[in-house]
Amino acid sequence: MPATVDLNADLGESLGTWVLGDDEALLPLVTSANVACGFHAGDPSTLRRTCAGAAAAGVVVGAQVGYPDLAGFGRRFLDMEPAELTDAVLYQVGALDALARVAGTRVAYVKPHGALYNAVVTHEAQAAAVVRALVELGGDLPLLGLPGSAVLRHAERAGLRAVREAFADRAYTAAGTLLPRREPGSVLHDPAQVAGRVVRMVADGEVVAADGTVVPLDVESVCLHGDTPGAVATARAVREALAGRGVAVRPFAAAP
Repeated sequence: MPATVDLNADLGESLGTWVLGDDEALLPLVTSANVACGFHAGDPSTLRRTCAGAAAAGVVVGAQVGYPDLAGFGRRFLDMEPAELTDAVLYQVGALDALARVAGTRVAYVKPHGALYNAVVTHEAQAAAVVRALVELGGDLPLLGLPGSAVLRHAERAGLRAVREAFADRAYTAAGTLLPRREPGSVLHDPAQVAGRVVRMVADGEVVAADGTVVPLDVESVCLHGDTPGAVATARAVREALAGRGVAVRPFAAAP
């Protein structure tokens, strides 16, 4: 059983007068914040406030990069040319890092969002394009992704730190991928159930898929979706359950 695990959440996804999630309540419960970069969600003022809140709470900031798809919340696949996708990732990381720096912190890692996250599990060209952006940025930013994914394989080959994550409130397939959101039961809402799953993921290295298959997992970080109803109560339940098993919650990346 690992002595520590990171808890990450998607934050900064509000846009203008539209508010999504309770970032202020979630920040004390997580150790890493996947902050939107304006392509799938978030506006500059929201992102700056989110970075400032993370810095004040001692939470590490990561850039959550996605497709340029505000209308679809980044959950629709876009058949982008690899060079175009690399530039989009560079743009997003750079923009968020500027806002993070004036808030007293820096971008410490990168995580794809939504449809891009799912695409780079198997899409070799897009996976390589995302990794190419991190290499061009200097190669010192870890990449957070799904175990066994193409993007983590490309990251390791490029000498990047590849960080494997699990999802607390998402159902899995027998292949170890996430059950598509269009499928019934793809998102879990009961805090006690989610907390029990997280403890099993971290302590036993496994998760039960939607069809009952036991899937092995080897993860350093667990994602708690900030936009899921009841996210704060679920995060509290997860923290309490991990503490009950003697697992410390710490960020996988050091704050710059």
